[in-house]
Amino acid sequence: MINIALIGNPNTGKTTLYNLLTSSREHVGNWHGVTVEEKAKSYIYKNREIKMVDLPGTYSLSSLSFEEGVTVDYLLNNKIDAIVNICDASNLKRNLYLTLSLLEMGLPVILVVNQIDKRPICKIDFAMLERLLGVNIVYVNASNKKDEHIVNDAILSIVDKVKNGYIQPKPFYLKNFQFSKVKKYINETDKFCDFYSIKLLEDDERIKERLKVNESFGGLDDIAQIRYSYIDDVLSKCCSKNERVYGYSKFDKILLNRFLALPIFLLIIAGAFYLTFFSIGSLLSEGLNFLLDKLIANPLLNLLSSSFGTESWIVSLFEDAIVGGVGSILTFLPQVALLFFFLSLLEDSGYLSRVAFVFEDLLGRIGLSGKSVYTLLMGFGCSTTAVLTARNMEDKNSKIKTGLLTPYMSCSAKFPIYSVLGGAFFGVNNIFVILGLYFLGVAVALLISFIYEKTILKSKEQSFILEFPPYRMMSFKRTTSLLLLNIKDFLVRVGSLILAMNIIVWLLSNFTIKFGFIGGGEGESMLETFGRIISPIFIPLGFGNWGLASALIAGLIAKEVIVSSIAMFNGISDGSISEIGSSLKNASSPVFFASGSAVLSYLVFCLLYFPCLATASVLGKEIGKKWLFIGLISEFIIAYISSFTIYRIALAVETFGAWVVFVFLAVLVLIIASILLISKRCKSGGCKYGHKCKKDCKKRFKKL
Repeated sequence: MINIALIGNPNTGKTTLYNLLTSSREHVGNWHGVTVEEKAKSYIYKNREIKMVDLPGTYSLSSLSFEEGVTVDYLLNNKIDAIVNICDASNLKRNLYLTLSLLEMGLPVILVVNQIDKRPICKIDFAMLERLLGVNIVYVNASNKKDEHIVNDAILSIVDKVKNGYIQPKPFYLKNFQFSKVKKYINETDKFCDFYSIKLLEDDERIKERLKVNESFGGLDDIAQIRYSYIDDVLSKCCSKNERVYGYSKFDKILLNRFLALPIFLLIIAGAFYLTFFSIGSLLSEGLNFLLDKLIANPLLNLLSSSFGTESWIVSLFEDAIVGGVGSILTFLPQVALLFFFLSLLEDSGYLSRVAFVFEDLLGRIGLSGKSVYTLLMGFGCSTTAVLTARNMEDKNSKIKTGLLTPYMSCSAKFPIYSVLGGAFFGVNNIFVILGLYFLGVAVALLISFIYEKTILKSKEQSFILEFPPYRMMSFKRTTSLLLLNIKDFLVRVGSLILAMNIIVWLLSNFTIKFGFIGGGEGESMLETFGRIISPIFIPLGFGNWGLASALIAGLIAKEVIVSSIAMFNGISDGSISEIGSSLKNASSPVFFASGSAVLSYLVFCLLYFPCLATASVLGKEIGKKWLFIGLISEFIIAYISSFTIYRIALAVETFGAWVVFVFLAVLVLIIASILLISKRCKSGGCKYGHKCKKDCKKRFKKL
């Protein structure tokens, strides 16, 4: 087997190349931190087995961050036949810094230059670049299937050369390093002796610990300058630049403006939510519900009724738990797809990297960094996977805080709750309620982070390297692939976890404690008995109904189950969203809300209370059981207090419409966040881009 390590800077198309070579569907993102641990997959090319390992995106091998540490440890501790180092043709100066670090290790390197942009900012003489670096170079488009063989042929070629005695030449500038300072600590027979020497000169803590060295050498800046001087010299001989600047766009004058950045972001999000929850998304969901009802639900139930009789428990199981419960969730498939489509659009375009830049200063005031933005934004998709991205933070306290804050984001599993419950009571005004819930989750997360920062989880100062990718059109192929993957995940989730939970809820709600089938509603089910025990604690919140309390318990498995549970309790057999909503307004239904204020309170509680078991499990592994327990207790207390407060305020203004509370809340959050953001930037020396160092900002963004 041929062992290949795939390495590159963030945003160079590394994971895209990995997917191309291994026929995988790993998530690809136009930002830093998408790959948080190594991924490996084997494939056959020309009758030879190649194992490709996708390592986290990193800017260097300095071991200063989590992803750098993962990469360095893997390279030092595993047998590697060759390294595939991918670079962006438009950003070679930044990318080649990592290339030089890899060449210093002495491992065989293939340099893959990826043409991400249709018009690269420089024309490259690859023959000259190959001679100057002493490394094999291939030029490809990582998203083009036709270029797959180019990389694979290069891999086989260099592996065969190594078997015949080829040794990768190291950069000639190594002779300028004062290795005599560290010679006594290095075993000259070690194949990584030069690399270890350089890392000791850089005072790399991980390598010093590995070699048990306590002396300080302090040559990091000098060594970095030598590398960059060499890169400048190489590029001056083989690249002809034009006037364009990597990542620069005139749009940034507006999108990064300290007064307009936040309102524009909120308008974009509001527009995406409107199209998802209403407009297009609503029409598609209604159409899917109609098709499911006519083509599957009615024929299946008619067949079962004729076979077993309408009073059979088998008919009841299929009617309430499978057709009604699962159908009520499956109806939201178009909206789930739309939500991920818009997130993908923002991600591919390069805008989300700008969002991280906009919020970095604000988050810095509460002990977080721009890296936290990525985790929190991913929390709008799935909290479970979002928590994993927090592991690339070098500061332990920031990692814990970010992990604890992620469940406060409104993940895609929560929006069926918002759509069904809010839509039933607020109609078209539900868009304001949904926006208010999203803003409330963010506002609560920021407030909790501020409290942690001032008390038990004070963060250290963190490094945050942010590189703006150029604005790009989204890839139709990648977007389609991502949507299909998310649709598949949704269907698997509905067909496994949610289906199983619905059956369990049906059993508990249709059998008594003595395991007698209650049939037409006679007797008290196990779930109702338990629900009546815990429901009194929710009376102050406005929803002391046993069914609503029981649905919250079921929602611990998966938040979507709250909607399907309510559908089952109210006997909705076709999964119709409109019927579920109508039943919630009917006081004769087993599960109903007395007022719009009670609905708001319930929605807020669903937003803030415990995360699903999958997220809790990942949190326990990433931040420890102690902090998981603290987080769970805090979430319940915060959810209870917030719901109580919202309920009382909503009752006071209910004559004007309970949704007015969330309009007010949304505007208030916007104003407060804008003031904090603007004041922070103004204090940073008047830099209109929020940079702490005005001089450095001007240097990096000359044309802005």
